[in-house]
This record gives sequence, structure tokens and C-alpha cells, in this order.
Amino acid sequence: MGGFLVTTQLKSEIHAVLEELEEVSNQYNLNITEIKQRISELSNGEQQANQEALFYALNNIAMDQPDWTYASARFYLRQLYQEAARNRKYDSTQLYGNFYELIETLTDKGIYSTNLLDHYSEQEINALAQAIDPQKDKLFNYIGLFLFADRYIARDHERNVYELPQERFMVIAMTIMQNEAPSVRLELIEEAYWALSNLHMTVATPTLSNAGKSYGQLSSCFIDTVDDSLDGIYLNNWDIARLSKDGGGIGIYYGKVRALGSDIKKFKGNSSGVVPWIRLLNDTAVSVDQLGQRQGAVAIFLDVFHKDIMNGFLDLKTNNGDERRKAHDVFTGVSIPDLFMEKLEQIDEDGKSIGEWHTFCPHQVKQIMGWKDQNGNPLGLEDFYDEEDAKYFSEKYNQAVSHPLLPRKSYRAMDIMARIMIAQLETGTPYMFYRDEVNRQNPNKHINGVGRTSIYCSNLCTEIAQNMSATNIVKEYQDEDGNIVIVRKPGDFVVCNLSSINLPSAVQADVLERLIHIQVRMLDNVIDLNTISVGQAEMTNKKYRAVGLGTFGWHHLLAVEKLFWESEEAVTYADQLYEDIAYYTIRASMNIAKEKGAFSQYHGSEWHTGKYFERRNYTEPRWQQLQQDVQTHGIRNGWLMAVAPNSSTAKIGGSTDGIDPIYAVEYAEEKKNFKFKVTAPDLNHITYDYYRRARHELDQVWSIKQNAARQKHIDQSISFNFYVRHDIKAKDLLRLHMEAWRNRLKTTYYVRSTSQAEIAECEACHS
Repeated sequence: MGGFLVTTQLKSEIHAVLEELEEVSNQYNLNITEIKQRISELSNGEQQANQEALFYALNNIAMDQPDWTYASARFYLRQLYQEAARNRKYDSTQLYGNFYELIETLTDKGIYSTNLLDHYSEQEINALAQAIDPQKDKLFNYIGLFLFADRYIARDHERNVYELPQERFMVIAMTIMQNEAPSVRLELIEEAYWALSNLHMTVATPTLSNAGKSYGQLSSCFIDTVDDSLDGIYLNNWDIARLSKDGGGIGIYYGKVRALGSDIKKFKGNSSGVVPWIRLLNDTAVSVDQLGQRQGAVAIFLDVFHKDIMNGFLDLKTNNGDERRKAHDVFTGVSIPDLFMEKLEQIDEDGKSIGEWHTFCPHQVKQIMGWKDQNGNPLGLEDFYDEEDAKYFSEKYNQAVSHPLLPRKSYRAMDIMARIMIAQLETGTPYMFYRDEVNRQNPNKHINGVGRTSIYCSNLCTEIAQNMSATNIVKEYQDEDGNIVIVRKPGDFVVCNLSSINLPSAVQADVLERLIHIQVRMLDNVIDLNTISVGQAEMTNKKYRAVGLGTFGWHHLLAVEKLFWESEEAVTYADQLYEDIAYYTIRASMNIAKEKGAFSQYHGSEWHTGKYFERRNYTEPRWQQLQQDVQTHGIRNGWLMAVAPNSSTAKIGGSTDGIDPIYAVEYAEEKKNFKFKVTAPDLNHITYDYYRRARHELDQVWSIKQNAARQKHIDQSISFNFYVRHDIKAKDLLRLHMEAWRNRLKTTYYVRSTSQAEIAECEACHS
């Protein structure tokens, strides 16, 4: 009798897997004859049957059978349901267990913060549990579900599965909305859950991973400015270590630090320049890992007119030269004025580049040139930029060149550019930061004034562009208790909070307006919820309330809309779509300002004066009305839009990376103990034509044109990669850089050559 019961139970368990197979077969028109036969012959129960079905489905993913990825996801879901049910002690046929008990359990274990139970009653949590929809789990493809489960759902300290995907979305929504008015809070949570669970959007990696938990912070990106002093250098290193520990991606501007051979306290030739300090940061990035998951990620930016640009900086990551002057684990970026690009255009009658470029030590410039701000503080070349009608930087640069006592190193501009391009083809970096265009388009330039630099560099992924300044020690004293107190005057330490629209999902469902309305509120709330370990970053976050709403799935969207990448139609579509996104985003921020007030630096900004709208020639009636509304009610967030790389989270959303073209129509992905194929999303005989030319086959000029069209509407910047062949000629790569600059791009990210190993993505800025 006992044997009969066991056999019956096994058959019942195996039957459940077979039923799942039948369902996916009917939904996706898949042939399951072979796997049905295999599973019917098994005798070891549901777990083996489920595993057999999972591996069979994974092995069958191919260009002509892409929907096996959804079948694979279903069997992986079964595995997650069973693990969660076993750990939480409920029947796995229910799929999801008791949500309130989950929150209690993980709070007791110290995984969740106490905030959820402090802010919500059991009755409210049970009401929200009713909104959790397990059917939304079926929207995941396999790689998206795998990444989500592996990296983001809450587990206990032994990595046992407790939280399930829809519960993670609900916990994020509850966390982000916890301080909203009780009368509307549950409604806002359900709206945020709608946006997340339908995969219409994703939040940035730190928010996705840490919301609701007892550790980590929620912001993605940070940028610091290093003062030219020993205190400034070491305090920056300390701040970077603390942020890196919490999972932030960091950009650092080193353009104010004196160059190699400069004087220290008037003793000539004593400065070691920027390279040793960057090596120190490299060691910090390696040593302070991010919650044990990965080492810190830091990008260092230097001006092309800094004396150390050709004295080690451009070779920091290359494999040739003195290893004692290398920093292989940091990323590099070059801040470039228009004047340098104009020098590249200067050629003689034989077509040879003749433009001359001079580099200076910023400390010596301040000593000798005597430029000062209204408070008497010395200024350097880095503190000026060129406007359209007034060349502030160019004038100062020419004054510096003409000064007989100011030391400089001089080069042919093309020789510097050649070194930049050689490094890019070998390592992917340096990134390019077009400083004049960034500062011209800055809506908050009123803080320093027109012509005075407010934004010196970008972040680790080149999409952030916000006001920045150095933090300084102003005094050190002993208090009455005998403690040594260091007083620091805080600078603007950039913080950005990211979230991205899943373009094909939101556009096809026609929900952009509804989505952005809730998405901007979610981003704004992150600012108040965050606990950032670096005080000046916390202050800057509240001061400007900057957010970065971005997008992913551009190539996916073009394919389903039947638009070729290399076409004027794609350029026009980018212009129209991102204008709509900008309109909805600005309006959403204005509406929150009506309710909660404008950001603290709103008065005098281009949002306030209307110059922001005039600069972009927004003259349609809807824009004129919005301009009036912003001038009447203010705007909640000083910066609003930034398009991050979005690789991991794009996979979770079942779409393509950021604004990038696809890697390949089909490629192999290796995960743990097995390898499986991944295909382009929504792949069929129609979309194949729009996908078949992949990254390195496309004419990059079309990518530049598309990006220029969207950049008009993005107040910050965009993570924009170049994809080139390993045998690209120098003149062709130069042409791409010149086209990017002429098309008024603010930044360019990696130069990805077919000869490079796969470049590690910026995890922190995935959104």
C-alpha cells in the first residue's frame, strides 16, 4: 500500500510539470513531444522532472524558436516557488505565501529594515498583498528572471530564497512610498507596483537590490571634485571608500590637482602630479568591495589642458610603459573644450594637422594669472567655459598662452588626440566629456554665473551632468571634551537617483504618460529616503533633488516599430519620442512641486527664467503652457533626465541595452554550470530584418545622429558607446569623434572595439 501511495504521489508531481509544459506549448506554439516523453519516463519526482524540463527548454532556445526562453523561465519559477515555500513553510501550489509573515520573518532575521512594520499596519500589508499578481511572473524571459532572482530578491544570510519576484516589486513600492500621506499612500503603492510588475520600468540597481532592506543605500551615482591639497586628496579617498562600500558608482574630477614637477610651498619641482594619487584611488576601489559582490567602480576625469594629460594619465590603463605608473582598475575620462576640437580642424595645404595645444599646471595658472572670483578666490582655466556668443574659456586660454612666465608643455593637438584614440582602442577609455556643451546646456548655471564652470566632469557611466565643487577643511580644533574636531565646508558632491522606462513595453501599451507620472514621484521620494554616509553628498542630494529618468530597449522598439537603425526615420522617431518623454517628465516634476515645493535652488535657474524652454525651441502650445506652469509653481527636481547604460536591468525587463544596438541576433550566455542561447527580444521573421545588422556592423554616424536627436531633450547626458572594428583606421575613429562633437553630444562612453575583451559594465548605473 505504501509503495502505491509513493508511486501515485510521484505521478501527481510529474503530472504538474507536464501540465506546465502543455500550458507553455499552447501559449508559445512549442513542440513538446520529446520532453513529454522524457518526463513521463522519470521516476524521481517533481524536482527532477522540473530540472529536466528546464534544461530541455534552455537547450532549445534558438533564432527560429526564441520563445523557449519563456518556457525556461516558467520552470525556473517553479523552482523558486518551491524553494520559497519550503523555507517559509507553505504549500508551493499556492505560488505565493503570506506576505505579512514574510515581512515579519525577514525583519526578525535582520534582512528587512524595521521601516516596513513601523510604517504599515498588518491590515494595510494584507490589503497590498491582494494586489500582488503571480501571473505577472510570466512576463519574465529566462535570463531576466535568472538575473533578478540571483542578484536582487531577498534571501536570508545563507542565501536561501524567501522573497519572490512580485514581493520584491511590492516591497520596493512600499519602501519608496512610505512617507506619502496615508490617504493616498496605498493607491500610490499600487500604481508603483503596476509600473514595476508589468516591466514597464525598472529602478536602478541599488534601489532594486536595497529597498526595504536593512543595509545599503538607494542612489546610483556620485561625483566628487578633489581640492588641490593633501587634505582634499585624502578626504576624497575616505569619502570614496565609504560610498563604494554601499554600492555607488563614482566619478572624480582631478583637474584642480597640481601637475608633476610643480612647486609645493614654493619649493620647485616637488609635486608628484596626479598619477600617484590616482593609483591610491585604484587601490581603494579594489580593496573596498561593494557588499562582497564586486569591487568598487571609479572613473577619474582630467582636462585635456592639464599638464599631466600626456604625462601618464592617458596611459594609466594601457599595457605598455612603467607599471609603477599604472591604475588598471579605474576608468578614465578626458574633459575637452570646443577650442581643442577646433585645433584638430586646423590643417595646412597638404592636409596635415597643424593645430598647436598647450597644457598647464592648474596650480601655476592660479599663482601667475591672478584671476579671481567675486570673493577673491583664485581661478584656473578649468573654471571657465565658452558660451555661444562669448568665449570665456578661449579668452583665458589665449591669455595663459601669451603669458611669458607661465610654464607649459606644448604639443600638436592631433598628437594628443592620437594618444587618446590609441588608449580607447586598447582599453575602451578614456571617455569624452565635452565641457562647453555641458555647461552651456546646464539649467542651473546661475549658481556660478554664465561663463563660469559649474560642471567639470561626468560620472562612471557618462550620463550625469550636475553642479559640482570641492569640499574643504576650514579649521581643526580641540573641543571642551578633548576631542579633535575637523570642520569641513561642504561642496556640491553630486548624487543621482536613476530609473528607466522600458520603451517597447511602455510605448506599445501606450502608457508613457501614466508611467512617467508615477516614476518621477518614485525617483523624488528616493531622495528623502536615502541615508548617504558622506554628509556633503546627502546635503547636495537635498539641495538640488536631482533625478535621472532614462530609457532602455531602443533597438527593440525600432524593430517592433519596423524602423531600420540606419535611417532618417529612426532619427526623427528619436526626436519625437524623447520630446514626449521630456514633456511628461517636466510636467510630472512641476506637479510634485505644486504639492511639495520646488527644489531649493529653483529661483534664478533656467527653469525659473524660461530659458530652458526657449533654448530648445519648445514653442508648441503644450510646451508654452508647461513653461508658464513651471514659472508659476516651480519644479521639484533640479535635473530630471539621464540615460544610463541599462544592461542588467534591460535583461530583467526582457529588452535591449539602453540606447545601444543589439550585440547579436543570437549569442551564448554562460551562467554557473551551463551555457544557453539568448536571442533578440520579440524575434520573428519580420523583426529579424531590423535586428540583423548588429553593433559592430552598423554605421556609427547613424548612432550619433539618433543620439543628437534625443540629446536635445535630455537635460543631463546619455551613456553612448561607439562600436568599431579592431582594424578601424585612425582617420575614421577621429571622424566619429568629430561628428559627435559637431552634433553637440555632451559625452561619449566606451569605444568598444572587436579586439577588446568584453568590457565590464557599470553595475551601479544600471537602471
